[in-house]
Amino acid sequence: QVQLVESGGGLVQAGGSLRLSCAASGRTFSAMGWFRQAPGKEREFVAAISWSGVSTHYADSVKGRFTISRDNAKNTVSLQMNSLKPEDTAVYYCAAASTFGRGTPRESSYAYWGQGTQVTVSS
Repeated sequence: QVQLVESGGGLVQAGGSLRLSCAASGRTFSAMGWFRQAPGKEREFVAAISWSGVSTHYADSVKGRFTISRDNAKNTVSLQMNSLKPEDTAVYYCAAASTFGRGTPRESSYAYWGQGTQVTVSS
């Protein structure tokens, strides 16, 4: 049984930092990613990382502020979020896929999803 469990969300002031973590169980995945969904908006891609960690992909809106990393020994993926802005407020979802490639930013590429964790950035 595959399970993804996120942690680390919370309330932070603009300019602050948060670190999200996602623990996967049941199997390992070639690609791990983070998506987010703000109120009234569609879910959007945030970042993804390949098995080796050498390849990463970021949404333009978070480049230079967010860093994705993974620990394969622990089967976890993390998202370090710095210089947070109010527009980063959303529910953040961890996702896992069998391949890493051109389809990485697409939701349809991911077969497994976590339950989400709330991130709120106050101005």
